[in-house]
Amino acid sequence: MNKVILIGRITKDPELKYTPGTGMAVTNINLAVDKYNPSTRQKEADFIPVVIWGKQAESIATYCSKGSMVAIGGKVQNRSYDAKDGTKRYVTEVVAQEVKFLDNKKQDQGMSNPFSNPYDDMTQVEYSGDIPF
Repeated sequence: MNKVILIGRITKDPELKYTPGTGMAVTNINLAVDKYNPSTRQKEADFIPVVIWGKQAESIATYCSKGSMVAIGGKVQNRSYDAKDGTKRYVTEVVAQEVKFLDNKKQDQGMSNPFSNPYDDMTQVEYSGDIPF
């Protein structure tokens, strides 16, 4: 089974790109994921590369920025490619299959969030115990 769930903050503003042939949206981010080091008794972070495809890539580039907290569900992928200098490079990354926005830095700056709950602004009604029917 190859399943990863990460919660962390985006380390720099997401940059949306499109593949040359198919025009598929893709965004690469690094996610800072907290961890505790028991030997130093300090909080540290791992920086995990994440690849996001399709509509989710467009959404994260539009509604998230550096410092936004997100949850990523996906799989670990290993791949290799030939660099311009002729050497072979190996990459381990997480390919996102599910993305959840846990906060939104751009929303704090006045932009609306289409993923917000429309019932958040509703006032709660007190129940008196009498059934009205």
